[in-house]
Amino acid sequence: MNKKELSELRRRFKPDYDNISQVYGCYVNAAKEIVAEVDLPVGRMEPEEAEMYLKLLKKTLSGTFGRNLFDIEFTVDQVESSEEHRLLMALRDSRLEDEGLRRAFYQHVIESVDLGDESYAILLAADSYDVPYRGSEGEIFSEGSSDVFDYFVCCLCPVKDGKAELTYHPEEQSFREASTGRVLTAPDLGFLFPCFDDRAANIYDLLYYSRKVDNIHEEFIENMFGTAQAPMSAGDQQASFSGALMNSLGEDCSLEVVAAVHENLRERLEAHKESRDPEPPEIYVEDMDEILSSHGIAPGKVEAFHTAVEEAFGGRPALDPANLVETRRVEVATEGVKIRIGPDYLSSIQTRVIDGRPYLLIPALDTVEVNGIAVTVSDSIE
Repeated sequence: MNKKELSELRRRFKPDYDNISQVYGCYVNAAKEIVAEVDLPVGRMEPEEAEMYLKLLKKTLSGTFGRNLFDIEFTVDQVESSEEHRLLMALRDSRLEDEGLRRAFYQHVIESVDLGDESYAILLAADSYDVPYRGSEGEIFSEGSSDVFDYFVCCLCPVKDGKAELTYHPEEQSFREASTGRVLTAPDLGFLFPCFDDRAANIYDLLYYSRKVDNIHEEFIENMFGTAQAPMSAGDQQASFSGALMNSLGEDCSLEVVAAVHENLRERLEAHKESRDPEPPEIYVEDMDEILSSHGIAPGKVEAFHTAVEEAFGGRPALDPANLVETRRVEVATEGVKIRIGPDYLSSIQTRVIDGRPYLLIPALDTVEVNGIAVTVSDSIE
């Protein structure tokens, strides 16, 4: 799936569109017991309530590919004979209306996920989308299409204790403490099945969502869908890439080399953004080899870096530049000091050895402040 296809589905999660008619689910306590099941017609809800439920489900289709959203692929053997895929297909084909299938699904989720001591709700909703015909120039025709995309979404929402508030009681003419009870919060994880690839159903893929980029619940992916290995989280990707760079380059892993790597990756991300390509950006390890070689890194160390990346990411993967470096801010740290700067400023920092001690040289622009106090910068050293 890409961003355009995702946006096309997201537009359907509105109460006034009457696309999703029923919300199913269950409430699971900290002991992993189902304490309540829900079967709610959207048409009978108050508009505000319906909007809240659909907003939670819609969250499953949000975020960035490779960080919050992942394609989970099923093998041919899984599609033909696995229990995990068979259950997903049965749920989709029944539009979630089979109570026995739903309960089997709930139990499978409970056995597959680890949310610690948290209680949570499992929410489900199905939809049948009459896919409009798209012309050669991108125009959409609502008539004349016979393609129907049947799918369902699932999300797991932690249940938290509501905050205690002082609430006004008219009969007593005073404010008294009252709690909002237990509330559903934004989903930690979820998925859409099947994928909407090339604006059609792809039963070999599902779209997985994780709110956290550093903890995507690999255990759930592997246990729930029977995959041999879950995708790497964005946090793990950045750590693996950084480790490969440091361990392979050793003393040649200088500030200038790291700044060059960051700058190149940021330029690629900017170019991808300007191109408006709906597919995620990609870079291969060979591209990184060229960057290192152009900055004087010895061939042996470049080869060591290449091997380390392939081992960490598995073969010759297409890497997402956004997951390899921090693109919004850069933290420069030494013992007792941490400085956060904008990524554009990294190349301005220099290193020097003065009287045998290493120093970071950071250009001061118009003003220098210490805890909000403007200070002067002397032009001489006494």
